Amino acid sequence: MDPRLLRQAGAARGYLAVTIGLGLAGTGLILLQAGLLSRALADAARGTGVEALSGTLIVLGVVLAGRAVAAAGGETAALRAAAAVKSGLRRRLSAHALRLGPAWLGGQKAGEITTLATRGLDGLDDYFARYLPQLVLAVVVPLAVLVRIAFADWISAVIIAVTLPLIPLFAVLIGWHTRAQTRRQWRLLALLGGHFLDVVAGLPTLKLFGRARVQEEVLKEVASAHRKATMSTLRVAFLSALALELVAALATALVAVEIGLRLLAGHVGYQTALLVLLLTPEAYLPLRNAGAQFHASTEGAAAAQRAFEILDTPLPGQARDPDAGSASVDLSCDHITLQAVTLSYPGRERPALDQVSLTIRPGEQIVVTGPSGAGKSSLLSLLLGFAAPTGGTITAGHIDQTQIPADRWLSQIAWVPQHPHLFTTTIADNIALGQTGARRQDIVTAARLAGADEFIGRLPQGYDTVLAEGARSLSAGQRQKIALARAFLRRVPVLLLDEPTAHLDPVSADRVLAALEDQLADRTVILITHQPPPRDGRATRVLALDQGRLSPVLAPDEARVQPALRAGLAVAP
Repeated sequence: MDPRLLRQAGAARGYLAVTIGLGLAGTGLILLQAGLLSRALADAARGTGVEALSGTLIVLGVVLAGRAVAAAGGETAALRAAAAVKSGLRRRLSAHALRLGPAWLGGQKAGEITTLATRGLDGLDDYFARYLPQLVLAVVVPLAVLVRIAFADWISAVIIAVTLPLIPLFAVLIGWHTRAQTRRQWRLLALLGGHFLDVVAGLPTLKLFGRARVQEEVLKEVASAHRKATMSTLRVAFLSALALELVAALATALVAVEIGLRLLAGHVGYQTALLVLLLTPEAYLPLRNAGAQFHASTEGAAAAQRAFEILDTPLPGQARDPDAGSASVDLSCDHITLQAVTLSYPGRERPALDQVSLTIRPGEQIVVTGPSGAGKSSLLSLLLGFAAPTGGTITAGHIDQTQIPADRWLSQIAWVPQHPHLFTTTIADNIALGQTGARRQDIVTAARLAGADEFIGRLPQGYDTVLAEGARSLSAGQRQKIALARAFLRRVPVLLLDEPTAHLDPVSADRVLAALEDQLADRTVILITHQPPPRDGRATRVLALDQGRLSPVLAPDEARVQPALRAGLAVAP
């Protein structure tokens, strides 16, 4: 048993208690059934009439009905327990992955995480609904049966007590091999799911470059490896079931032979012999079932191991503990200060940011330029809290960023990434993503300011048009306009822009620039751009990043520096 999986059972403790309680009730009914049946058969053998046996038979029928009810109720409660655990684990996994942020998610295979959160965690049904309750019954039921048989015939009880440990012994020996096989099977399933998703997402590119056939062969190889691993796991499971059944059958036959010989010799009564024969299989059955359910539950347990690895991944920046502390800042009036901040990524010799110091005053409009790989996106990741500095500090109003709850920090920042993600829902919902309960009038106004209203009006259902997966029906420029509309709709004090006009034509870019100058005059803006602005630009400050180091582009000149963004947002000729 994995202790971490057991801790997840807290949300389903009530259901598991009902399952185990009904299982124990079923154990009592088994003992009662064996006693009633042996008595009825013994009385019938002595010539007792049906009328005299009617009372025993009625009670026996009630016991059988009770066992059926207990089994059905236990199965229902067990499935509800598994559903509660899976739901809780999925919520924790999703929330943790979101708090880890895009910096972590960018280094993962989306298909693998999707497979883990869906098909993988579904495998926990067998663990919590069947294996875990059966494990408890495998301890209680054989002990109860053994005690009952000991009162009837101690010789048979000794034989059962000696042979019972053979079943868990064989189960453990085979189980070690099964666990290794199942982990390999799960890794191949995750690889297959992740690679298949990547191939489907990049199918147009693969077709364009004539590489679709190659990826088809790769998928065949991965699928074949997964098939072989699955068949190998099933082979081990079948052999395990055969071994356990063989041990249980031989042990039962041993008890039957010795009780039969003693019955013929007159050393034991007929009713006692029947009771022992009826109860002996019940002593081995829970152990055999536990072994079988172990094989069925290993896939879910292997997937849970990967889920726990993700949950154990430390959170970056202020997201390290989103519920800790109650520090509060107001970014509309508090300075944001980066003091000798360094950011290094594992496996890279040179830091992405090296001793960067910057003070961002409320209402400033700062343009950051630099070539690809200079550290511009890393700077935005630090400001968003998606990454934690490996050196130096980030403060807001003299409060360390790590002491500010993530939700409180991000609620004051709007971010327009270079490649925004649009969800499979209506355009209106995509624009209102960060502004719950936004009015349709405000959504339309924001879209008009971003230059998106024109093309939205040409769509069949306008703002109620449902976008396809990845919004592939829209151009890159149209997707960028919707992302800008999101930012215009959110009235937050800080706006981070990553190449907002990179995918726009010159006319659209000019319209967006005019809207930005009109709407963002009272907001703090950090703009990322590859193109250096002209010397007569109107940004408050223009900074350059090169190999992780930050330096001013324009010397201080109060007569030439004016608060506007057009210089930083100028479209390259």
